[in-house]
Amino acid sequence: MKIRSLTLTTVLIGSVALTACGTSDSGGSGKKTGTLKMGFIYASTTQNPFQEMAFGAKAAAAADGKVTLNAAAPTGVNGPAQVQLFRSAIRNSKDGLGLQSLAPDLFVRPLVQADDDGVPTVAVDAAPPPGTKTKLFVGNSNTEVGTALGQEFIKKLPADAKGEVVIGNDIPGLRLLEQRIEGLTAVIKKERPGLTIKGPFDSKSEPTDNYNAWNSIVKANPKAIAFLGVGGQDGVSLPLIQKQTGRKFLAGSCDIDPAALKAVKDGSLFALSSPEHWLKGYVALQLMIDHKRKGTKLPEGWWNPGTLVINSSNIDEIMKRQANEQSRTAYFKAITQQQLADPGKYLKPLNQAN
Repeated sequence: MKIRSLTLTTVLIGSVALTACGTSDSGGSGKKTGTLKMGFIYASTTQNPFQEMAFGAKAAAAADGKVTLNAAAPTGVNGPAQVQLFRSAIRNSKDGLGLQSLAPDLFVRPLVQADDDGVPTVAVDAAPPPGTKTKLFVGNSNTEVGTALGQEFIKKLPADAKGEVVIGNDIPGLRLLEQRIEGLTAVIKKERPGLTIKGPFDSKSEPTDNYNAWNSIVKANPKAIAFLGVGGQDGVSLPLIQKQTGRKFLAGSCDIDPAALKAVKDGSLFALSSPEHWLKGYVALQLMIDHKRKGTKLPEGWWNPGTLVINSSNIDEIMKRQANEQSRTAYFKAITQQQLADPGKYLKPLNQAN
C-alpha cells in the first residue's frame, strides 16, 4: 500500500534551552521543574476536528511555558503513517504522549512500547484499544453528541411529520461515529415516528471526497426532507450543495469547521453538535503536565469534557470564540480551571465510555 507523504508539524513552546537543573526532578520528589518533552500525535492536518484538538494541546503547553511539544499528524487520514509518527515521538517525548487516532487498533503495540519505555500516554477522542496499559481516555460522549443533534432536529418538524431523513457516516466502522448515529436515530425514531430514516451512507471524511459523496447521496434521494451528518466535513459540504443546486432541505451536523459555523449563521445548517475538541486536547495535555510537575499519579478512567449545541442562539458567541488561538484560550480558561479542579466530577470508569 502506498503511504502518503507526511506533514510533520513540530511545535516548540516555552523554553527549549535545557540547563543542568532543568533536566532533573527537584529534590528527588518526583516533581519535574525543568523543560518537559511531550507529544501529541493526531489523525490528520487536513480536517478541523483534529486541528482543534492539537490547538488545545498547544495551548496547554504554552500555558505551562516550559514544554517542548511535538504536535504531528499525517496529511490526510493515514493510520500506518500515523503509527510511524507515534513511534518516533516515543523516542523524543519522554514526559508524556497524547494520541488521537481514527484507527486505534493499529496502536496496540506502539502504546505498549511507550509504556515499556516509561512514557505516560493518554488516549484522546477515541478510547485506547484493548491490550494496552493506557488507563486514561479524554473524550466526549458521542452518544450524547448524536442525541443533542437529534433533539435540535426534531424542533424543526411537527410531531406528525412525514418524509425521508438521510444520514451519512464519514468513516463507516469507526465506533465513535456509530455512537453518534445511534444517539441521533434513537431520538428521531422516538419523537418523530412518521419519518423514514435512510442510511447511514458512506459520506467519506476528506474534504473533496466528502463533497462528492454527499452530492451523489443528495441526487439519489430527491424526496428527502433532511440530510444529517455526524462528521466534521458534512457541515461544510451540505450547505454548499444547497447553494449550488438551489434545493432546500434541513441540514445538520457535528463539529465546528469555520465554514460550518458560517452556515449556522446564515441558516443553511439548523445546528451543529460540538464534541468540543479543543477542550479535549487541552485537558489531556494538562493532566500529563500536572503528572510531571506535581508528581501526582495520572488519573485513570474516562474523562468526559462535555458537548455543546451550536445554533442561532449562540452562534455569534462561538464564532467569536473560534476567531483565533487567543480567543479560544480566553473562552475556555474558566472551563478548564473548573474541570481540572474537580476531576471526580468528570471521571468515570473507562468501560462506561460511550
